[in-house]
Amino acid sequence: MRKVLTSAEMREVDRLTTDKYGIPSLLLMENAAHAVSRVIADRLGGDVAGKSVLILCGPGNNGGDGAALARILWTQGAFVEAVLLGRVDGTKGDARTNFEILQKISENEGFELDQPDLGFEEITTLEEWLEYDSVNFHADDPDVLVDALFGTGLTRPLDGVYEQAAAFIHAYSEANDECSTFVVSIDMPSGLCSDATKCIGTNPRVHATVTFTAPKPANVLPPASGCNGELYIEQIGSPCELVTGSPSKLFLAESTDVAEWLERTEFTPSSYKNRRGHALVIAGSKNYTGAAVLCGDAATRSGVGLVTLAVPEGSRESVVARVSPEVMVRGIDQTEEGSAAESGLEQIAEFVKNIDVIAIGSGLSSKEDETRQFIRRAVEERKTPVVIDADGLTALSPFSIKGSADLPLVLTPHEGEFIKLLGFDDKEKGTKAIEDRVAAVRDFAMKYEVILVLKGERVLIGRPDGTVVINPTGNSGLGKAGNGDTLTGVLAGCVAQAVQMKIDIFDAVVAGVYMSALAGDIAAEKFGKRVMTASDVRECMADVFSLFEAEGAE
Repeated sequence: MRKVLTSAEMREVDRLTTDKYGIPSLLLMENAAHAVSRVIADRLGGDVAGKSVLILCGPGNNGGDGAALARILWTQGAFVEAVLLGRVDGTKGDARTNFEILQKISENEGFELDQPDLGFEEITTLEEWLEYDSVNFHADDPDVLVDALFGTGLTRPLDGVYEQAAAFIHAYSEANDECSTFVVSIDMPSGLCSDATKCIGTNPRVHATVTFTAPKPANVLPPASGCNGELYIEQIGSPCELVTGSPSKLFLAESTDVAEWLERTEFTPSSYKNRRGHALVIAGSKNYTGAAVLCGDAATRSGVGLVTLAVPEGSRESVVARVSPEVMVRGIDQTEEGSAAESGLEQIAEFVKNIDVIAIGSGLSSKEDETRQFIRRAVEERKTPVVIDADGLTALSPFSIKGSADLPLVLTPHEGEFIKLLGFDDKEKGTKAIEDRVAAVRDFAMKYEVILVLKGERVLIGRPDGTVVINPTGNSGLGKAGNGDTLTGVLAGCVAQAVQMKIDIFDAVVAGVYMSALAGDIAAEKFGKRVMTASDVRECMADVFSLFEAEGAE
């Protein structure tokens, strides 16, 4: 997992890099510019020679990065024009150093005939900007447009010439196929507040963003993250211990987290079903047998050894006809003498022994009192970790049960279910209460000592110690019926393996969420977001495992 830092935390890392380790800030700026140049060269096929580049610079350190980048790309053979929205004599520190160097080079009359042009302009007013004929740069659109206006320091909306420049950048990134300009932002798209998840004014939506040392909230949390394009996180010289020592408890999940988890749960010569975990899925009802099938089938794709699916006796035949033959299906008869909750729990205790996790909720009907009572007792009297989804969550709303280190509760609500768990009947008030999703997830996980998986555009995973992990995989095609059941099944399987192999359950949940959403990305590539189904996502779990196996073999 990679830490996500606020602007203040990032400034402290930069300060300590210089004060504690003696690494000059000017060197960090130079390294940052080289990092961006490598990304640009890679996107252009490996070489910038002969390419045209337009760099729009602000007066601060972000603009200083842009000035250093202009010089580097020019020495690599690119035709570069840099525009400072300000005056060189109004800049400070390292940024001024790089602007002065750029200014001197551009004024030099002794260029070789075969050397590319390096232009430098200073613009301070809106009128000057409107007069600047950047659209006809080298008579054509530039091959690359670099946004180096503002980085992590911005806290208010852009205005004046800066707002116009941001809109200009956005126009290029949104242009149709006739314009092939690659638009890249340094650190983050200008106009975003690095610590805010919402857009605070005009800002471009670019093709790629190169940020340094660690991602910032606006790089990875929606809706602001949607403006970043492909995100590159580059190291520029700050020692790793300064980042790991930062007080931040916000993290970004990475493929390495999954790779490490898969390595720890790998199949060995002694592997067999009882050593790979046994997941019990309590799911389905008369009208929702499909949810039970999806959840049970998804669990089998997680690498777990055994899956038992418990469904109402009246739905058993329908489920058996559609579920994978590897899934054991047992019927629960709730018509016996005594309460339905007692009857159901007694039957489950009779036919299942040595289970490692229970997943409960997919396709259940919380409208029936006996079902709600059954769900609550199953959670309260648990002897294993429990994954709770869908109507399992509704039956427990508002939430009041505490988890524990020995018997964790994993809750997987979408936004509406989370609002109910918090006890809000008024959706508008509830939505406002979780406006800061990270804080809401952290507070809930800590208060009830649970692992909370809040579904949405970027899934957030909260831990009782206050850690929140952002999952970067997934797409809008996952917002269809059945994908929640698929995720629950995958998580149940992953948790069962973690219990059997004595691995941290939170790590298993992080890996499960990442893999399930990555399967959704693969399904989107294969079938398209419009037509992909939850069953497609489940089947693409095989592609996920193959992908990591191939990477591990390299």
